[in-house]
Amino acid sequence: MKSICKKISFLSDNYLLRGILHIPADEKSPVVIGSHGLLSSSNSPKQIELAKRCGEFGIAFFRFDHRGCGKSEGVFNEVTSLDARIIDILNAINTIQSHGYMGSRIGLFGSSLGGAACILAAGKTKIDSMVVNAAPLRSRMIKSPAEKKDKPEYQRLSFDISSKLSQIKNILIFHGDADQVVPFSNAIEIYEKTRDTKRLIIQKNGDHLMSNQTHQKEFIREAGLWFKHRLVAKKPKG
Repeated sequence: MKSICKKISFLSDNYLLRGILHIPADEKSPVVIGSHGLLSSSNSPKQIELAKRCGEFGIAFFRFDHRGCGKSEGVFNEVTSLDARIIDILNAINTIQSHGYMGSRIGLFGSSLGGAACILAAGKTKIDSMVVNAAPLRSRMIKSPAEKKDKPEYQRLSFDISSKLSQIKNILIFHGDADQVVPFSNAIEIYEKTRDTKRLIIQKNGDHLMSNQTHQKEFIREAGLWFKHRLVAKKPKG
């Protein structure tokens, strides 16, 4: 099933954010909202390929740049925080709903800091399914160079979201066991503390960026199927 792409912009705390909505042929399709990592953008290969795979299953996908990133407004060093990213996600959901593109089912995809933001956003609105990759639970577990941790933008990223996991369900968790930025013990803890239905995939020798092509293919395949089985309504027989 082919998708068309539509540029969408919206306001989040008076910052103009920009993104791309991949729309399948079916009207009122379910939609996945993507949240990228701290230093990334909506043009990450994982998001683009996942958007294409979701389109094959009749699922819309909205990938956007958080404030201070990519083509969106804001100065990264001044506007970046986990709370701000949660607000961006919630405003993205409201924007797609207001345009009438969205069916009743919503999924979230988050990579790295985007995964943490999705977990918290899911506690503030109805989410039917979620996929996270290399998501940190505590800022102190992120292995950044010492000189970066002294910068204001990193100090604003102090968080511990572990107490919020018990409210999360229908989550697929990816992590590489050789991740040198966010230890894969985070993924194990997410799996242990979230509710059913859930699945954990640890990728052997996988790094933080999921640079291994085999790992990327596995991710696209399994994440796409996860969303398909939980977001796409089964058509009645006969």
